[in-house]
Amino acid sequence: MALTPEDVVTKQFQHVRFKEGFDPDEVDDFLDEIVVEWRKTIAENEELKAKLAAYESGEAPAKAAAPAEEPAVEQSAPEPEVVEEVPAPVAAAPAATGGAAASAGIIELAQRLHDEHVAEGAAQRDKLISEAQAKAAAILAEAEAKSRDEIARLESERATLEGRISELRQFERDYRSQLRGFIEEKLRDLDVAGSTSGATPVSAS
Repeated sequence: MALTPEDVVTKQFQHVRFKEGFDPDEVDDFLDEIVVEWRKTIAENEELKAKLAAYESGEAPAKAAAPAEEPAVEQSAPEPEVVEEVPAPVAAAPAATGGAAASAGIIELAQRLHDEHVAEGAAQRDKLISEAQAKAAAILAEAEAKSRDEIARLESERATLEGRISELRQFERDYRSQLRGFIEEKLRDLDVAGSTSGATPVSAS
């Protein structure tokens, strides 16, 4: 079936599942059809140009000049025929112009479809990049929050341990002081006991 401009205008593409945009294969197939029709139009234009050039060069009126045996007076008769046939090829010019316009319209539409497809791909790419950046920022913020909480917890534990160490050191100092006092007291008691025993007379019995 020949492709018409109305087919191009009313063409509907199927949306692709699980992502935005049109099915690339369907778009490519449709563009292939446009290319085929475009090439046909170009071939027709070339044929019309060739026919127009043939008419303008005088090849077509040669058929009217066949009865050359007529008297010289009647040789001027074909001239009106030439005048009548010359405008006929001119009518082909609008056809060629219309074909060129149709080709230009198809090319423009194909370019527009291509640009829309590229724009949709760029928009999808930007959206994915934006979502990835937002997700990365959220993950980084969460990691930083966890890091701050962990540092605060470790700082609290360190302060608790330092307090405990200070208490143990104070306990050690107090214990040493008490032990030293106890030992010194016992030594004094021994000295006193020794002195007392030395001064008491020993019984003869």
